[in-house]
Amino acid sequence: MENFSLDFTVAIPTYNGENRLPKVLERLQSQTGVENIKWEVIVIDNNSSDKTAEVIREYQKSWNHDFPLKYFLERKQGITYARLRAICEAKGQLIGFIDDDILPTSDWVKEAVIFGKAHPHAGAWGGQIHGDFEIDPPEKFARIKSFLAIRERGSQPHLYDPNNLSLPPGAALVFRQEAWQKSIPMELIFKGRLGKLKLAGDDFELLLHLHKAGWEIWYNPAMHTYHQIPQWRLERNYLVTLARGCGLCVCQLRFINTNNWEKPVVFIKIFLGNLRRILHHLSNIRDNIK
Repeated sequence: MENFSLDFTVAIPTYNGENRLPKVLERLQSQTGVENIKWEVIVIDNNSSDKTAEVIREYQKSWNHDFPLKYFLERKQGITYARLRAICEAKGQLIGFIDDDILPTSDWVKEAVIFGKAHPHAGAWGGQIHGDFEIDPPEKFARIKSFLAIRERGSQPHLYDPNNLSLPPGAALVFRQEAWQKSIPMELIFKGRLGKLKLAGDDFELLLHLHKAGWEIWYNPAMHTYHQIPQWRLERNYLVTLARGCGLCVCQLRFINTNNWEKPVVFIKIFLGNLRRILHHLSNIRDNIK
């Protein structure tokens, strides 16, 4: 097992993030309570076609902090490849993944490290992700907010329930390097939201492998981030595509920790469960079906 030289790595996978990255980097430059933490920030450019590389180079020129800012280009498209590259490059015992549209509060790094030290059997943990909306969300938005990686599960830490696919999103998620190295294969099923189907499941797949290996997955309410949600992410076409991508990956995810002889039963249960939900939904909206 490699001895990592740092306590913590913040890894930012990005694709065409030239306009989003500055806000994230400014938040990371303002972290508090990190005087006794050895950490770094690494940006994994997932083959961007904009000026992402130039933006990071400009920041590096004037970077006057105790923690380094590093840049890596990963040409294989898909967030899974970006995360795998981050794992290879990271020097931290813990690695916190932050999407390029996620803004951490000033104590996010500190709280992530504190939790990791207090929970040595935790393989991964996520915190509270709040919505930072460009426009007011629609009526009954609470029913679908989880599709946009919003997680507000109260003020008490608790274990997630991987057996029922109750898991934290990868938008702001901390992994223990030891757990990743020992539990997660280099070849993964889901590569990210690519192609027309926009399949999700890339973050849950990682966590299910951790769970299968016996690691705990936690909710840490002391870690706060804000997900920037522009208007177009609340439009019908985007939300339908998003929900479809999340739904299509469920069966394959459940197969990860399922014995071969159980898979036909799992498939039938998923099919019947979804059919029941569709009929229940149609019954509720029968007077407004359009």
